[in-house]
Amino acid sequence: MGSRVRVLNVSHVLPAPDQAAVCSPEALPVDGGHVKLSFMDALFVDRVPMQRLFFYEGPGIPPLPSLVRSLRSSLAAVLAVFHPLAGKLTHRASTGDVVVDCTPAAVSPGVRFVEAEYAGTIDDMRRLAVGDEHHTEALMLLGPELNAGRLPAPVLAVQVTRPAVGAGRAVVVGVSIHHAVADGHSVWRFMSAWSAVSRSPEAASGLTPPTFDRAAIRYPKADEVARKFLRTIAPALPVARSPSLHTPPDLRRRSFLLRADDIESVKHRILAESKSIGEQMDTHPSTFVAVASLVWTSIARAKRLDPAADGDAYFLVPADLRRRLAPAVDERYFGNCVAPCFARAAARDLRDGGAGLARAAAAIGAAVRERLGDPLGGAERWLERFLAAPRERLTHAASSNRFMAYETDFGWGAPSRVELVSLFTRELVLLLGAEDGGVQVTVALDHAHMWGFAANLLMVSGQGRSQSA
Repeated sequence: MGSRVRVLNVSHVLPAPDQAAVCSPEALPVDGGHVKLSFMDALFVDRVPMQRLFFYEGPGIPPLPSLVRSLRSSLAAVLAVFHPLAGKLTHRASTGDVVVDCTPAAVSPGVRFVEAEYAGTIDDMRRLAVGDEHHTEALMLLGPELNAGRLPAPVLAVQVTRPAVGAGRAVVVGVSIHHAVADGHSVWRFMSAWSAVSRSPEAASGLTPPTFDRAAIRYPKADEVARKFLRTIAPALPVARSPSLHTPPDLRRRSFLLRADDIESVKHRILAESKSIGEQMDTHPSTFVAVASLVWTSIARAKRLDPAADGDAYFLVPADLRRRLAPAVDERYFGNCVAPCFARAAARDLRDGGAGLARAAAAIGAAVRERLGDPLGGAERWLERFLAAPRERLTHAASSNRFMAYETDFGWGAPSRVELVSLFTRELVLLLGAEDGGVQVTVALDHAHMWGFAANLLMVSGQGRSQSA
């Protein structure tokens, strides 16, 4: 794992057998203990796992042995309800499908649980995620490895890392989940359940079970579309991801905190710019649209001198469809229920200091409205459209400011910091809800563009009142 992190112990966590009764029959895995991926799930089979880090500090942090016991027992209880997370992502050569195998043989020996120690203090660990640019490679060592390049592969792993130096109590809880089994809504539902049971074991009996039945998403020839996607993104199954798919060495990562008043300032600026160009918005821009517009225009301006940035720019936004489908999909649905929204604008319009934010907001809003107006329209061409967008002009947004990661309390208080560290594309934007209506923005960009991006984001959002997180 590298010289900075030393593994102390590796164990495995099985679903608690005495908790199975809380899981209703309709929520259990279907098809003989297998959950077949939907076409939405299939889009993420080749994606690197989603890795989240939760930093906890303070006198309330228990000693590592008792902390581990609490996390393991609560995880076992929750896995009995979120059973597929204990399974394996598996390729069926006979049909070409990929499924989550939840049979006893696949679930055994359980979810990998790593205890580790970082060679330094908690301040050293925290510094990996602050400052002008994060130490991405070292940050990733604080999370568990989830080797999903070849199927069958696990879909969940956990790591608990303590600092080796310092008297103060601190710990980093790292969680890796394969994107093919869960979208952001599902992940945070799982994290909320796990942390609730960790705080109070009695909460396990009151957990609302999720549902895993992919038939809830109704689309003609859904199975054929899923296989088409798999043949395109993972043509060599059971090899799911080529070893050549790695983070480019010149990619840099940095987080920013936008406070509520910064975001409100951006919203007012969007409204003023829209009015000045005769395209007044019908509604007040949402927090997501305001932050996404600020990020997109800041990237466009940072790439001003890059010839490859001429022409149109693209911004990919995921939209949760649970309440938009007919019939609606239950909020308890565990899996991917998101669709891509492709915003498009001329790069020169985004760089316009007097109208760029308004142009970006209009393009993002139009893309989302178009998708939600016909949620599954042309789904068989989603991947084709994504692959057609020029890589050097595509910004990919993920996660959401609606996900209140800083409420993940395992019984020791709120995390002092949360980081999403998986980088799967060259221009990536990750949003998380922060305290008091703020938004944490994490951006991955080419090293050459990061300084210009940061300067514009901080200037436009509030003349320096925002800060690097």
